[in-house]
Amino acid sequence: MNCEGKKLISIVTPCYNEEDNVAELYRQVQEVLASLPEYRFEHIFIDNASKDRTVAILKEIAATDRNVKIIVNSRNFGHLRSPVHGILQASGDAVILLVADLQDPPPMIRAFVRKWEEGFKVVLGVKTNSEETPAMFMIRKMYYNLIGRLSDIELTKNNTGFGLYDRCIVESLRRIDDPYPYFRGMVSEIGFEKATIEYLQPVRKRGITKNNFYTLYDTAMLGITNHSRVPLRMATMIGFAMSALSLLVSIGYLAAKMIFWERFSAGMAPVVIGLFFFSSVQLFFIGILGEYIGLIYTQVQKRPLVIEQERVNFDVKQG
Repeated sequence: MNCEGKKLISIVTPCYNEEDNVAELYRQVQEVLASLPEYRFEHIFIDNASKDRTVAILKEIAATDRNVKIIVNSRNFGHLRSPVHGILQASGDAVILLVADLQDPPPMIRAFVRKWEEGFKVVLGVKTNSEETPAMFMIRKMYYNLIGRLSDIELTKNNTGFGLYDRCIVESLRRIDDPYPYFRGMVSEIGFEKATIEYLQPVRKRGITKNNFYTLYDTAMLGITNHSRVPLRMATMIGFAMSALSLLVSIGYLAAKMIFWERFSAGMAPVVIGLFFFSSVQLFFIGILGEYIGLIYTQVQKRPLVIEQERVNFDVKQG
């Protein structure tokens, strides 16, 4: 088979300050690709304006391997927008999303490709367990269960986006044109039968994680607000229930006062407790409403996913 007849598989790796990992990731990926000679490959690294030597190391690699392509963003556009932009720039018959921290095992590429050849348009890596702290894994698992219950569509639990996506999925993502995408939800929204492959997620061995409380909270709220109206409906139902409860309590207090006029003293404690309780409920749901309004505001702005500063090797034809 000549090169022109081979299918092209694109590997997309988002990275930010991963100077300790990108060279090792490239080496491991090349070992896997060497065992799949019936395919052509391109490896796209999309860098979120790293402040260390990540881009310099990638350029050294790209100078010797023309199948390695680099996109350097003008600034850090976040961990949600940059990977999707990288996927949309891929030209392969299938696209594999593989993060740079080596917590997604590159050898799973072989299994992804096999499932793809069986006819699956989406092949996802699903974490059955993780070498990270048990508390963090439990929190993530609880989140996946929560969003699975709230969502209007069926979401794949314990998947971070690591997987293979057929060309038709990529083109569908392009048509959705979401300026602040929740990638896992978008894939589920598109549909198609998914194949899942279980794996144990290794602990990060080099560098430090770029996730913090804000980024994890942002992802969690985006997943809920993008795919569920349950929180808004809960606000309505709980508001109605609280109103009914307040009416019953007030009638009970009135009856007690009428019957035990001299001995019954309501005092200020119930009033203060009730005030703080209802204020807390109101603030909570105002916050939920704010999340939905913020999402609408982002959609209306229609800003691009990222602004590119530089591209490397995109003028090279894959061999």
